[in-house]
Order: sequence, then structure tokens, then C-alpha cells
Amino acid sequence: MNIIDTHCHLDVADFDSDRDSVLKRCRALAISKIIIPAIEAKTWHKVINLCENEKGLYPALGLHPVFIRQHHDDDLAQLEALVKSSCPVAIGEIGLDFYIKELDKEQQIKYFAAQLQLAKKYELPVILHVRKAHDQVLQLLKEIKVKGGFSHAFNGNLQQANRYIELGFKLGFGGTLTYENSTKIHQLAKALPLESIVLETDAPDMVVESHRGERNSPEYIVDALTALAKIRNEDISTIAKQTTLNAHEIIDFSDYDRQHSR
Repeated sequence: MNIIDTHCHLDVADFDSDRDSVLKRCRALAISKIIIPAIEAKTWHKVINLCENEKGLYPALGLHPVFIRQHHDDDLAQLEALVKSSCPVAIGEIGLDFYIKELDKEQQIKYFAAQLQLAKKYELPVILHVRKAHDQVLQLLKEIKVKGGFSHAFNGNLQQANRYIELGFKLGFGGTLTYENSTKIHQLAKALPLESIVLETDAPDMVVESHRGERNSPEYIVDALTALAKIRNEDISTIAKQTTLNAHEIIDFSDYDRQHSR
């Protein structure tokens, strides 16, 4: 039984002191692959180096909307250069965040659209961060057609979910599945076709209920898997197998492995 964490910030300083032991525990739990999405230009090389030196880790490169004040126009040229030289598995984490009111919406849209164009040009999937902006994101995805991707920590409605699915996206679910009061997320996870769901942790954020108040970790994806099986009343091995297949539909892990002998 192999499990894929489709969204984990294993590069951040929170893991600097024990990253090796975290990875060892993950491998013991059959967590075979972890996608690490970058959030700003200064983190790109750390993500690339980490993934090139650790089997089972895969980089995505992008400019996160929450850090819009840190982004510069020349970051986009640097991103394209790294896409060509380092061959990330996706462009991400990118998107729109209209939940935080003080973030400049026009700047977010500019960088998001530019990165979608880059993903389209190089035929890469995208990893989306979306808060209070699903309709705007869906409109841009309709205008700039990319090779699908993941809608990370999906929290939209069922209609929006179906629109993402029609555009070739899988929907990410993680720690919120483990909380009893996450009624909306539970309803979505039950109503959606299993073929459209992928698992994620967003570690070190969005910790599972059993580790509330602690740092989240990719090994806790097992809690999300267990919760999803309970919500859907399906066998854990069935959930693990299908969500892993779903991730493989979006990401060409073997192509990255061929280009980076590790």
C-alpha cells in the first residue's frame, strides 16, 4: 500500500533539525512520494536541492499569492529558467487569496496568470492555493488552459469542485478530514468521486486532530487516509490505491526520476 503526499512544505526550517528522521518514518509507513511546492523565489534552490538528493521527493516551483509583497517581476524569468534546467513536476504553489484583505488582488492576478502561461508553455500541471477566490481562479483556468493539477486544501462548493474536475484537476484533502466539526469538508469528501481526490498534509501547517497544537508532519497523512475511509465507508487500502493512482494521473513522477538519477 503506497501513499502519496501531494502537498508538503518539507523544505521549511521547521524540519531542519529532524528532516532525515521524518523521512525515515514516512518510508516505514509506505509514504512513497512527497511533492514539495515552493512559495517564493528565495526557496526555489533549497527545494530543488532537497529533491535532487532525496529519493521520493519531488519539487514544484511557484510564487505563492500570500507572499505577493516579496515577489518581483524578474522572479518570473528566473522561474522559467529553472523550469528548463531543473524540470519540476509542477508549477506551484500558485493561485489567488482574497481571504486576506490587505493583499493586492491585481498583483495576485498578474502573477497567477503569468505562471499559468508558463505552465501551459511547458505542459506542466499546477498546484493551486485558493481562498475566497474559486470563481476567479476557475475563470482564469478557463482562459488559460493548463494540464490540470491539484486544487490544494479544497474548500469550495460541490459545483465549483465539478468545474475543477472538468478542467482536469484533482482535489486535495488532508488534516481537516480528521476534525469532527469539519462538516462541509466531510460532505464534500463523501460526495465527490474517489477518482477526483488526492491526499495531502500541507505540513508543517493544517495539523491533524490527534496532533493538535503540534507541528504537522507528512507521516500524519495516514490519519487523513483513515478519516477519509471512515467518511466514505470504504476500505483503507481501496482509498490508498485510488488516491495514489489519482496523483499519478496528474504528475509524471517517472519522468522526473529519469532526469534525476538519485
